[in-house]
Amino acid sequence: MPGWPWELLLAAGTLSAALSPGPPAPADPCHDEGGAPRGCVPGLVNAALGREVLASSTCGRPATRACDASDPRRAHPPALLTSAGGTASPLCWRSESLPRAPLNVTLTVPLGKAFELVFVSLRFCSAPPASVALLKSQDHGRSWAPLGFFSSYCGLDYGRLPAPAIGPAGPGPEALCFPAPPAQPDGSGLLAFSVQDSSPPGLDLDSSPVLQDWVTATDIRIVLTRPSAAGNPRDSEAIVPYSYAATDLQVGGRCKCNGHASRCLLDTQGHLICDCRHGTEGPDCGRCKPFYCDRPWQRATAREPHACLACSCNGHARRCRFNMELYRLSGRRSGGVCLNCRHNTAGRHCHYCREGFYRDPGRALSDRRACRACDCHPVGAAGKTCNQTTGQCPCKDGVTGLTCNRCAPGFQQSRSPVAPCVSLSVPPSQAILPPSPQRPLSLDPLRTAALRSPRVSGHSARPQTGMTLGEGALGSGRGGCGKGDGSRSQPPTLRPDCDSHCKPARGSYRISLKKFCRKDYAVQVAVGARGEARGAWTRFPVAVLAVFRSGEERARRGSSALWVPAGDAACGCPRLLPGRRYLLLGGGPGAAAGDAGGRGPGLSAARGSLVLPWRDAWTRRLRRLQRRERRGRCGAA
Repeated sequence: MPGWPWELLLAAGTLSAALSPGPPAPADPCHDEGGAPRGCVPGLVNAALGREVLASSTCGRPATRACDASDPRRAHPPALLTSAGGTASPLCWRSESLPRAPLNVTLTVPLGKAFELVFVSLRFCSAPPASVALLKSQDHGRSWAPLGFFSSYCGLDYGRLPAPAIGPAGPGPEALCFPAPPAQPDGSGLLAFSVQDSSPPGLDLDSSPVLQDWVTATDIRIVLTRPSAAGNPRDSEAIVPYSYAATDLQVGGRCKCNGHASRCLLDTQGHLICDCRHGTEGPDCGRCKPFYCDRPWQRATAREPHACLACSCNGHARRCRFNMELYRLSGRRSGGVCLNCRHNTAGRHCHYCREGFYRDPGRALSDRRACRACDCHPVGAAGKTCNQTTGQCPCKDGVTGLTCNRCAPGFQQSRSPVAPCVSLSVPPSQAILPPSPQRPLSLDPLRTAALRSPRVSGHSARPQTGMTLGEGALGSGRGGCGKGDGSRSQPPTLRPDCDSHCKPARGSYRISLKKFCRKDYAVQVAVGARGEARGAWTRFPVAVLAVFRSGEERARRGSSALWVPAGDAACGCPRLLPGRRYLLLGGGPGAAAGDAGGRGPGLSAARGSLVLPWRDAWTRRLRRLQRRERRGRCGAA
């Protein structure tokens, strides 16, 4: 075969030397001395050695004088083709005697896994056949494709032109028709095929996916189609009875590992698999391992190892996924997205604290306790979420401290948890503690004093079994006085007569079935915007989210209005913030729309009503009271 030395190599009997191990390999061929990954490939082996050969015809059944399958001394099974004895074995596989056409005999070798082929050779113990077809399979024998043909009559046998001396004319490899194996002086013959004979010169395996596909095979099949005989090849009747005999079938190749392994091993089930490196896995190292998804899988080359990289999750996640869009935006450097961040972290890399937690500057980002919970004061803070970097809680007006737990200088503690700290210009009658401009005041006494007095809007309420609206009720009832931001038309300063309009809610409000039945409304509302003055009333646009009890004018879910007396709204009682949810208890039908000084249709928060910041934990209790009311329990209460 022109341009390839395999025929000379095999004819000289040096194939075993070519397949023998070379110099000692480094400790880890897939990494350099510094531990950096590099491309690596398994060594060249005879992939057919010891493999089972499936022959379509074998002599000895029925037994003849020359071949008897039941007698080991006279048997010629196909196992002799791939036995370790090689050319030193005195026995050859032999087919049955074929007296007439068709004279086809097939030899099939399953390799066990994908290999990248280098050559295929078969030594004949008799005159080599005049026509041979070499096929390969990439799906373990489900489909077959030709690798090459051998015949002295290529056009007649296979409808192809003889192979050109310079290789294929096309840009990629193709199955060519080579001359039939010549007979040796001793009457034997040698079939030798190299994948380079069918490939254009200069084609690089690393950079050519077409060539990579061409050399990949899981099974090899040799089809002996016509024996060597003189005369016209079209006249099959002129051929005397014939049998094929061969030995030493070799398939030279490398275990296909896509450049990510230097050897193949047997798994627990006896299957041949690659010993994968570079964060890859699979029989052929054809995918990235879980959590190694920071960039897409690629085949390793001599210039670039293309190792799979672990996602950067700072030790707070065990799973991640690959996002191609993020990979492109990063300049093809990183595309991993961490999933289910633990230890109160969040973000693509679990690199910041989730809501309600902040970063502890004294701990490393990978520390399991790097995120600390926000400890916002339940009365002094305007919310439970702090700054995720500094831990600063959002404080109400006049309140200071990291957790909003004390009054700022120039402010004194008031009796309203809605505005717990007021300016020193507020009359002393509204203060619980005497002003002290020298040092801030602690809010802790405020909370303990409020918890001792269960009084709402000036009406006493004895403790009884029912729902407890705990610290969330402090500073959220109608009686809370503060800086009145509920109405657009009111000045920002406190009115001096706020105490005559509303009294502060104190303590833990406990609601029983009796109190529930006395209320005209029990609804959950969400405030949509700030209030707008309408005569003696201030109108707040609200959305009714849930109705637990409705009065004479039936409350319905959807858009509505909440009417608060203008004097109360000016004092910030209740203090309604846009976007927040509240529980409204009480109210009643006011004047009809259009009456002088009256309010429009909707809900009212007049005297005797209670407005509390909503808590999801209340839903279950309110629904229970609602069911008891529907069963007629309100009359008994």
